[in-house]
Amino acid sequence: MWLHRRQTLFALGAVFAAAACGFTPVYGPQGAASVLQDNLRVETPRNHNGYLISQRLEDRLGRNDNGRYVLTVTPTVRQQGLATSVEGTTNRFQVTGDADYALKDAESGADVQNGRVTNFTGYSTTGSTVATLAAERDAAARLMVILADQIVDRLILSAKDLPE
Repeated sequence: MWLHRRQTLFALGAVFAAAACGFTPVYGPQGAASVLQDNLRVETPRNHNGYLISQRLEDRLGRNDNGRYVLTVTPTVRQQGLATSVEGTTNRFQVTGDADYALKDAESGADVQNGRVTNFTGYSTTGSTVATLAAERDAAARLMVILADQIVDRLILSAKDLPE
């Protein structure tokens, strides 16, 4: 019982400390993401991976074809076999992806931020051909979501420095 009260008091103290230090929710009215929210046009390659990554970016930051900022993203994907059976068939693949991104001010054309994010997923090939194809597509879709989320995180972390 005593431990529960201590944990509650600690949690309340942490909330008050965060409020006292000027903590602002990132998606709040004065938050850092408000500069980018619904003020961004995403440009990606016209392929399946480009569609998936732009869909996730627009889900997170909104879409505005006449927005102040233009985000150009170029994803690349590689596959590598990880596990091989005695018969010589590959049972597991690792899908590695990179996404180069550049955020530009649409008014001035100046680069505001650019970078590269990298991550990976995997899938198993031990099922039927249809199951393997579905697993491969799912791994690519998960990878694009992960890369888009990493880009959004980096953009939000530096959004306080963006011109409004």
